Amino acid sequence: MSSSTAGHNATPVAVVTGAASGIGRSLALQLAGRGASLALSDVDEMHLKETADMCRTAHRATVETAVLDVADRAAFQDYADGVQSTFGRVNMVFNNAGVALGADVVDMSWEDFDWLMGINFGGVVNGTKAFLPYLIASGDGHLVNTSSVFGLVGIPSQSAYNAAKFGVRGFTEALRQEMKISRYPVTVTCVHPGGVKTNIVNNARGVSDMGADTATIASMFNNIARTTPEKAAATILKG
Repeated sequence: MSSSTAGHNATPVAVVTGAASGIGRSLALQLAGRGASLALSDVDEMHLKETADMCRTAHRATVETAVLDVADRAAFQDYADGVQSTFGRVNMVFNNAGVALGADVVDMSWEDFDWLMGINFGGVVNGTKAFLPYLIASGDGHLVNTSSVFGLVGIPSQSAYNAAKFGVRGFTEALRQEMKISRYPVTVTCVHPGGVKTNIVNNARGVSDMGADTATIASMFNNIARTTPEKAAATILKG
């Protein structure tokens, strides 16, 4: 694809991580409906392609996809540079990718802890650092980092998830002030979704240690989750 002409009247370019399902997919579809060009990524190549096809079919959107592990800092930087080169600008970045882990601290393995922190916190930091110069250069940048209601309150068996989401909250709040102090043209938002009906339980670690199989735990989660991904995405974009 050839690079597009930069400028405030040009089609906005939105980057969404974790776009294969859930809130990420809904963000992609709603952004496409608003006329944005999309750079979508996920580790799930098959469902990422589904999201891209949905955006193209429903909204004739321009979409580029990439299989990306957000915990891989070098890969994320290469990805950001590639998006900038392809589109010529980046206006919006949604650091949305996330995973779950159910484990008490005494039982939690270092491997599982590092896995979750690398994605849920490290992925947000990596995405922010990689894309921030391009958001500033756009003259009208928007950065949205996904925390959680668990970034506001601690929950037993969710210590790693709490740590990551509290970290996202603090990191993003500090960055927001830095952008204002330096008068950079970037708005910074931290979102705290509650129970949203996504596939996060199906891809979580530690579910088998919670006294039931993954399908049962996922069903229980969906029964108490009050928000759809579509509603969550609409609320995020409204903000």
